[in-house]
Amino acid sequence: MPRLAVGDTAPDFTLPTADGGTVTLSDLRGQRVVVYFYPAAGTPGCTTQACDFRDSLASLQGAGYAVVGVSPDEVAKLAAFAEAEHLTFPLASDPSHAVLEAWGAWGEKKNYGRTVTGVIRSTVVVDPEGRVALAQYNVRATGHVAKLRRDLGIDPRP
Repeated sequence: MPRLAVGDTAPDFTLPTADGGTVTLSDLRGQRVVVYFYPAAGTPGCTTQACDFRDSLASLQGAGYAVVGVSPDEVAKLAAFAEAEHLTFPLASDPSHAVLEAWGAWGEKKNYGRTVTGVIRSTVVVDPEGRVALAQYNVRATGHVAKLRRDLGIDPRP
């Protein structure tokens, strides 16, 4: 799958969310949005990353960023994950992989030395006009949010 690059128009999407609603990217036009893609709710790496976003949410929002997490998990699994980890930002369900593919976050990757097809842990920042301002692929779960905040020039305190 081709990856998004700075300046590209971010593909619009509407996906169901853990809270029973939906999230539509174009509804967030006018603000900056961090869209992050992760393989599976409740796994150690994905939990670390989600909790890092949770713990950084106030500083991200204070700097004008909304956060949306996207995985192929079903809504019920996302709801249990959000509740267990006290996540207050939208977790969106993409079981068909259509959004993951459109954003370059689905494809071949190395997993424990084997080549597999699945979610490529990625983060894309969308500017207020709906264009890609930053695209990071194959990111690490641990420490990624701190690095993202540094890259965006956001105060490191939560």
